[in-house]
Amino acid sequence: MNIVRLLRLLRSRAGLALALMADLLVSAGSPGPYEYTNASLEIALAAQNVFTEEWLALDEVVGTAIGVDGQGHAILKVYLAEPGFLNFPRYMGGVEIVTEVTGRFTALPAVAAADPTTNFPRPVPIGVSTGHPDVTAGTIGARVTDGERTFALSNNHVFAANNGGREGDNLLQPGRADGGRDPDDAFGTLFDFEPLQFCRLGSCEPNRVDAAIALTTPEELDNETPEGGYGSPRPWTADAALGMSVQKYGRTTGLTVGEVTGIHATLDVSYGDGIARFEDQIVISGNGFSTGGDSGSLIVTKGRLMGDRRPVGLLFAGSPTTTLANPIDYVLERFGVRVDGN
Repeated sequence: MNIVRLLRLLRSRAGLALALMADLLVSAGSPGPYEYTNASLEIALAAQNVFTEEWLALDEVVGTAIGVDGQGHAILKVYLAEPGFLNFPRYMGGVEIVTEVTGRFTALPAVAAADPTTNFPRPVPIGVSTGHPDVTAGTIGARVTDGERTFALSNNHVFAANNGGREGDNLLQPGRADGGRDPDDAFGTLFDFEPLQFCRLGSCEPNRVDAAIALTTPEELDNETPEGGYGSPRPWTADAALGMSVQKYGRTTGLTVGEVTGIHATLDVSYGDGIARFEDQIVISGNGFSTGGDSGSLIVTKGRLMGDRRPVGLLFAGSPTTTLANPIDYVLERFGVRVDGN
């Protein structure tokens, strides 16, 4: 091992150690409003497993997730498409049931041009407009690597057009809705995607990620957001936790801040090709955290020192009040890559 590789290894291990120390410091002290006992979590998860499929068969119900009551107890949240459907009991299976009106969840492709629409000089930043030539526009989430090759990360519905893309298809920056043209604005090619499974005849095969990667190079894609964003993500990830403060930089709304309010979520999401059910997802609340065109954004922690900018999720869907994300570790494991950050 040469001296340069040795120094890099020592720095990466030291950085990881600092990140773990930050986690310990954050979790130390008296219980907070977002903490819950393991026993209550197990009860809530058991109730979710028993009741979710039956509830999702109701047109008014769009998902369930684990939340917290602020007194050390996990609760079961039920997401509703509209107000007025209030026939849930206060408790079921020994767990408190809390309903929340979110509206219906949809994947979030762009519907119109929006800032930033600039055709950025190469290497393009992350967090900006992109898409398959058959898609309006979404967001480049991150630069990732398998140790040898460089990839851009986004959603299947952004890079692979809801399973319609083929390996080698050009990916554009900016996306078509923002003036991108094929092949002039290509910055990479579709390399791999996780196929989306849609509900058919009342049966739903669950999904865990809406994700795709594009083969590119560091000369074509940078690993930082534009000026005014959060900068470069960390290379090590963080698990979503209730109450966690998070941020993202996306094509349409730029830099926004939100809060994790649901974990272990099961959700029905509307795509142009039908409904897709997702399991073990992250739910984020925050006024204006995301909208159409922000799909594919990388969601990172908003914290201090080494606890800041750690990848948490990949934004893929939402409603006017709520944002949904795949846990980032599921995404990275699927493609055998890591975030190429600072």
